[in-house]
Amino acid sequence: MVVIKMTNELREYTYKWYPEKYDDMNEPVLKITKSSFGTFQWCPKKYEYNYIHRLPQTTTEAMTKGTAVHNSREDFFNEFDVKKAETLSYDELVEYNLSLHPIDGYNDMYKIISTFEADRFLQSKEQDKVEEYLPIVNESMLDAEITIPHSFNPKFVLERDYTVHLQGIVDRMFIQDNQYIPLELKTGAWKDYKTTMMRKEMAFYKILIENATDESLANAGIDRNIPITNWGWYYPASNYIHVEAVKKSSYNAVMNGICKMIHAYERKDFDAKYFYRTCQHCAYYSICPSAQESEWL
Repeated sequence: MVVIKMTNELREYTYKWYPEKYDDMNEPVLKITKSSFGTFQWCPKKYEYNYIHRLPQTTTEAMTKGTAVHNSREDFFNEFDVKKAETLSYDELVEYNLSLHPIDGYNDMYKIISTFEADRFLQSKEQDKVEEYLPIVNESMLDAEITIPHSFNPKFVLERDYTVHLQGIVDRMFIQDNQYIPLELKTGAWKDYKTTMMRKEMAFYKILIENATDESLANAGIDRNIPITNWGWYYPASNYIHVEAVKKSSYNAVMNGICKMIHAYERKDFDAKYFYRTCQHCAYYSICPSAQESEWL
C-alpha cells in the first residue's frame, strides 16, 4: 500500500496551498475533504473558485434540505431508545421513529426513513442482532495525513512526494460480524450513473479511517484493527439502499484523483469541465471562461 500513516503531530492545513513552499515546515499542507475532492472531480475550475478564492455561492433548496435531513438523521440515532423500541408493534415503531424527527418541510422524507428504520430494527430483532442496530459512528469528524508518492499516477507525475491532510465527517458506520460498514446518506434522487461517484466517496472514507490519527479514532470510538469490508449508500427520496463489498479500483481512483489535484496546484492550472446541462446551474457560470466561450459556439 502506498498510503503511509503519519504521526499524530499534524501540520496546519489549508485549501490555499503553495507547493513551492512545501519544504517550509511552518507552511500548511493541502487540506482535502470529501466535499472538496468531489468538487474537484466534478470541475477543477469550480473547485478553484469555491475553495481557493472562496467566492460566495447562493444557498439552494437542495443544500437546505441536505443540512436539515442530515441533522435529523444524527439526532434520530442519538435519541433512539432500543429498549422502548423492542416493546412496540410495527405501526407503533413507525410512529415512534417519526416522533424523533423535527417538524419542518421534509416530513415526507422522514416518513420514508421512519418506515425504513422500523423494518431494519425488526429485522435485527428477528435475527437476534439488536446490538448491531445502532451505528458505532454517528457524524464523527476524523483527521488523517497521507503521503502521495510523486510517481503514483503516471499521467500526473508530481515534482516530489507530498503529504496532504484529509478531513471528513463520517455519516454513519455500522458493525456487523466484527466488520465495519460505513453508510452514506444522500437526500437527492438515486440514479444509476451516480454509482461511480458514490464508490469514490466511500473509498475516500476508507482511506480517511485507515489513516486517521489515534486521537481521531479514539474520539469516534473506532477500533483500527476492525476491517472495513463493505460500504453503502442510502437515498431515502428514492427509497433506495445499496451495500456492496469494497472496490479496490475505487480506492485507486481516489488516490489518482488526489494526484491530479496536487498536479493542478503545482501548475496553478484548474481547467473547466463544461457541460451545458449542468453548468448553467453553477453559481460561477457568469465568470467561468469555458461557460462564456461556449455561448459563442
